[in-house]
Amino acid sequence: MALRLGDIAPDFEQDSSAGRIRFHEWLGNGWGVLFSHPADFTPVCTTELRYTAKLAGEFARRNVRVIASLQLTDGYSVATPVSWKQGEDVIIIPSLKDPDVLKQKFPKGYRIVRPYLRYTPQPDR
Repeated sequence: MALRLGDIAPDFEQDSSAGRIRFHEWLGNGWGVLFSHPADFTPVCTTELRYTAKLAGEFARRNVRVIASLQLTDGYSVATPVSWKQGEDVIIIPSLKDPDVLKQKFPKGYRIVRPYLRYTPQPDR
């Protein structure tokens, strides 16, 4: 699901640095900025997070809450399709090629759709 500026994001519940939140309740009557990154501590990610933190006062003054998301990529070497839902299969990142590493990281197995497109069940967190 793609979101555009001004769209209403679907409600969801998640663990956050502020504890467990329900997104719409957390936003209240204000606006929200939701952004995500495929991994933490990448050059763009750190720059955006730093600058966003620097503007925290401005966001608060305008009743805007900011939330960032790190995808499954960083911890599990998988990515999620744009329409992905919790519990569905995930995509193994193309740069992971060693068969022994694949067996170790994905004990539930995986299916090959193309040499660069392999699906595996969502990792247990």
